[in-house]
Formats: sequence, C-alpha cells, structure tokens
Amino acid sequence: MRIGLSVQTHAGQNVWENGLGQHILFLADVLARIPFVASVVLLNCGDQSSLPAQAGAQARALPLIAPREAGDAVDVIVEMGAGLEVAWLDLMRARGKKVVFHGCAQPHAQLAEPIVFHRPPPARACYAHCDEVWYLPKDAQHAALLRTLYRCDAHEVPFLWDPRFVQARANEVQAFGVCYGYAAPEAGLRVAIFEPNVSVVKTACLPMLICDEACRADEDAVRAMHVLNTLHMTEHPSLLHLAHSLDLVRQHRATFHGRHDVVGFMAQHADAVVSHQWGHEQSINHLDILYGDYPLIHNAGWLRDAGYYYPGFDIEAGAQALLEAVRQHGRRIEGYRAQSRDLFRQVDPARPANGEAYARRLWQLVHGTDEGRAT
Repeated sequence: MRIGLSVQTHAGQNVWENGLGQHILFLADVLARIPFVASVVLLNCGDQSSLPAQAGAQARALPLIAPREAGDAVDVIVEMGAGLEVAWLDLMRARGKKVVFHGCAQPHAQLAEPIVFHRPPPARACYAHCDEVWYLPKDAQHAALLRTLYRCDAHEVPFLWDPRFVQARANEVQAFGVCYGYAAPEAGLRVAIFEPNVSVVKTACLPMLICDEACRADEDAVRAMHVLNTLHMTEHPSLLHLAHSLDLVRQHRATFHGRHDVVGFMAQHADAVVSHQWGHEQSINHLDILYGDYPLIHNAGWLRDAGYYYPGFDIEAGAQALLEAVRQHGRRIEGYRAQSRDLFRQVDPARPANGEAYARRLWQLVHGTDEGRAT
C-alpha cells in the first residue's frame, strides 16, 4: 500500500507556523512503520522543492511529488495539509484509489466562521469527494457533522506528538546562550498567552482575565503578562476596552506582541503559560510547554492530570490554578514532570498502539475488513 499526504509548501516556511505541519510529519512516521505500507510520499500543493530545514533530515527525505504526477505512485490519498483539486480527486477515485480527508481544525468552527464573519472559505470547501473522514479525539462530538457533510463514514484516529521539533529548537536557542526549561523566578511569574486569536475556539480573552483575577487576589503573583498574536487587533475597540479594564494593563505589566515560536519566547521572556480553548482540546503547543516543565494553566480535559487544570470558562478556578503554580510549582516539579512524561508516551508516534490504530483504519478502508491484515 502506497500513501500520499497533502502538504502546502511556500517560501519562508517554518514548522512552527502551526501544529498541522508537524502533525503531518508525525503521521508520516507512523505510516512508514506499518508493515504493509510500501511507501509514504508528500503531495506537494505548493511552490517549493523541499520542506523547511526545521523539518529535519528524516522528513526532508520524504519524496515531494506534485499531485498531477503522483497518480501512479499512491493507492491512498490523505488530504490533510492542503486542499487537492476536486477533479483530480474524482479521477483518482475512478481509478480505484481511496481518498481520506483528515481534518485537524475544529469542524464546526471551520464550517461556520467563514460564513458568519465573511471570511474566505477554507482550502477544503468541497464535499462528497472522499471515501472516509478521519478526526482526532478532540473532535469526537462532531463525528455526526462530518458524516453528514462529507457523505461518508468518519473515524477517530490517534493524536500524535513527540519532542523532536521542540528539542531541536531548544538546541538552537541554547547556542545563543538561552535555555528552554523552567527556572524558578525570584518573584512572581511572567505569563505568556499563545492563543492564535484567529478563531473563537482559541483566543486570549479568557487567559487575560485569569491573569488579572490572580493579580487581584495576589498582586505579586503575575510579574508580567505577555499576550502574543495580537498585533493585528490592538486597535480594535473591543480589545482596547477589555485591556484597559485590567489591573495588569493599568499597572504597565502587560505587553502585546506579534507571532513568536514557543521555545524562543519562553526561553527569554516567560515562566508560565495560561491557555484557553473551546472545543479544541488537543494542541501541540500544550505538549511543547509541558516538555519544558513550565506551569501550564489550561482547560483541556484530556490533559486533566497534567499541568494545572481548570474547567470550562471558570475564570476564578483558572486564577486559583495560576496561584497554585506560583506557590507550588518549584516544589512539585518532579511529580509534574512525571505526569507529563506519562502523557508523552500515550501520543508517541512510535507507540505500537498508535501505529496499530492507523494500520487498522487503512486496512479497513482498502479491504473493508480486519481479516488477513498484517501487523
């Protein structure tokens, strides 16, 4: 069985642009380990002849093939990192190839927000041109939406992560004399908020309020609040109104930034991260933060046993979790690290159970049964 994964290459590309690019490379590793998979190629929908340097030698060794030249090189096409031409997908299916749409964005938001906010549609805005849909555990509640929208079955597949990219970036910044990893501050925490602020599922609003609530309870708890990915909206009246209502802003302890990678920013400017998501629990960013042993204050239920958890939109509970991190993190860091390592083992691309799940999905897709499947 030969697999093709769609990717979008472009000039100046970096693996830190988003989690999707990294997840594609984790998936490629998993698929390449399956005994009945003969090859994995990347269907290049962009204009570059190679992946960015940060992808690493192993990933850059994967063949990059333009879709129109890949018809005889693939048996299963996984549309993932870039939208593929509908006419080409229909031709491939007519030739007996199988097409999978593997979505990592939150399905309801991706469907509704372009309509409500008059945005361009996502690259994958054509439906009924695939044989099945794969979704991550975070999107299980949207399985019925996906089945109805794409007119085919939808199946859950494992979320994947390992520290190859965060460790490589940590090695880079260390060469410049800065270290990625928690170091107890002398007083108060410098908090970073990395929400992308391009969708309602992940914005800085709740983390900002959590930081301010913690500051109201203990004025020394938050030494600085860094709100990233906000330069595109710093003149928006609603953000200005929210910001000017906060004690941290009035006390000149808040800074609003553009886009930065997690490792470079944390190593220089922050000691902890406050995060909030709405129906988008699984994030590579969260695992990168935990890998550095930094306090992660979050509301992701699947990470309930790692980091400092608060439920839903409970700002007061989030502030208490942040205060707990201020007071306890240095003393409990060994146990904190052990909890994170347990989680990392569950999502490791090399974990046999993860490979088995994808192998089962591929075999059933192509052969319609588990019987006779090589493992």
